[in-house]
Amino acid sequence: MDGLKHFKAQAIIFDKDGRLIDFDAMWGGWVVYVAEQLQAASGLDVHAAFYAAMGYEKKTRKVLPQGKLASRPMAQLYQLTVEVMQSLGLNAKEAERVVKQAWWIPDPVMLSKPLTDLWTLFSNLRAQGIHVAIATADDRAPTQAMIEAFDIEEFITTMVCADDGIPPKPAPDTMLTICERLKVDPSKVMVVGDTTADLKMARAAGAGLVVGVLSGVSASNDLIHYADVLIESVDELHAYVEALAETDSPQTQSGLNPDFAF
Repeated sequence: MDGLKHFKAQAIIFDKDGRLIDFDAMWGGWVVYVAEQLQAASGLDVHAAFYAAMGYEKKTRKVLPQGKLASRPMAQLYQLTVEVMQSLGLNAKEAERVVKQAWWIPDPVMLSKPLTDLWTLFSNLRAQGIHVAIATADDRAPTQAMIEAFDIEEFITTMVCADDGIPPKPAPDTMLTICERLKVDPSKVMVVGDTTADLKMARAAGAGLVVGVLSGVSASNDLIHYADVLIESVDELHAYVEALAETDSPQTQSGLNPDFAF
């Protein structure tokens, strides 16, 4: 919290999975289900090859921080799966058929478990005049469905999704696009992410504060080299907003201690 409170953001860019919602709850079950469907459609034992390609550890049931599932968009994961099936002996046409039959997009509403009270957090950020933006490796339709399900659409100023045609993280383009839309200098922006791709994007774009979150796929050792601040989860941002509100209060501005001002 100490590393956050001295930075007054004009905008905060959040990734979605692992920062706002539970990543493993959404994607851990998905990778296992797709592996089962691929095996049923092809008659091949695909689990080991598919898990390795995606970056999923069966023993711990965790998505690996440097794995492709942690940061690649769905279109790339689909193509990667086709390549896995070809590596197991299928020709290109048969591999495409099997993947098309087995592929499934996780339900963005049923499987989304928010990691904090997003309505309260985002409404309080809005009250402080801070833009909220989303930069995600997920596609726009499921992201929009999640936003609507959580009733937070009114607080999201803009978002960039995997199928928007913008170069993905860790390239800086996603953040720079958001800053251009908001007319905010990158140095006035806080980026909150749980993968090295999130944080590398922020660094490349010149973000004012880069915040690594440990509630997603990465450990502190993965993020510490790129983050200005590490927090356990976005829950800690509630205290950040409360501190901003206190700083801006009439009692604080007049020099009074708000704890003793009646």
